[in-house]
Amino acid sequence: MAIDKITYAGHSAVFIHAGDVVAAIDPWLEGNPRCPKKLINPNKLDLIVLTHGHSDHAGDVLRLAKQFGCTVAATFELAMLLVEEGVPQTNVLAMNKGGSMQHGDLKISLTNAFHSSSYETSSGSRYAGEACGVVLSDEKQSIYHAGDTLLFSDMSLIRDLYRPAVALLPIGDRFTMGPREAALALQVIGAKTAVPIHFGTFDMLTGTAEQFKRECSAISELNDVEIAVLEPGQELKL
Repeated sequence: MAIDKITYAGHSAVFIHAGDVVAAIDPWLEGNPRCPKKLINPNKLDLIVLTHGHSDHAGDVLRLAKQFGCTVAATFELAMLLVEEGVPQTNVLAMNKGGSMQHGDLKISLTNAFHSSSYETSSGSRYAGEACGVVLSDEKQSIYHAGDTLLFSDMSLIRDLYRPAVALLPIGDRFTMGPREAALALQVIGAKTAVPIHFGTFDMLTGTAEQFKRECSAISELNDVEIAVLEPGQELKL
């Protein structure tokens, strides 16, 4: 079953469609000011993958996991916190960076990322392990979601290992890469399509899609790369 469509839900939230399977990465929907109303309550959700525990990425996971009874994949510490908060352990895939697991026809791999991570539990904020990136793969192609991260040279290993067709890259600056760093990351990763994420949600995220496109246009190696700027609710068909 091939990955055929990506739907952007605003901020870092995306839905990955593979036939009748729907996976979500960092599905912060309720409370997300950029998430369209039609996506706050999806019709179907089979898999959630989290890059880290911050509320603008994992803050809606309990609601969604309980509503759909779906599988949730996350780093070990975050996964155990979710179990403590009520997600059935049988529905949790505890993983860590460098590892991969199969979920039906989709392969989930966690990559390195450089960022912090905590999770707001019912008893307060708790350490949630290290932040990560996510690669979702079918038998033909891979989608790379960088999560919240800075630019790092070992992104070249993500290129070599997974050959992602699409890279979803944070560009908002301050807490993640800005447009210039994200353009350089795209150059290293080698994806043929890039989707900017984690921007425009709050005033403090100053990086813009226009700046990202401008920075990419200044790098000759990126001249043939599609910069797919998606408005929340829009889809990218693969």
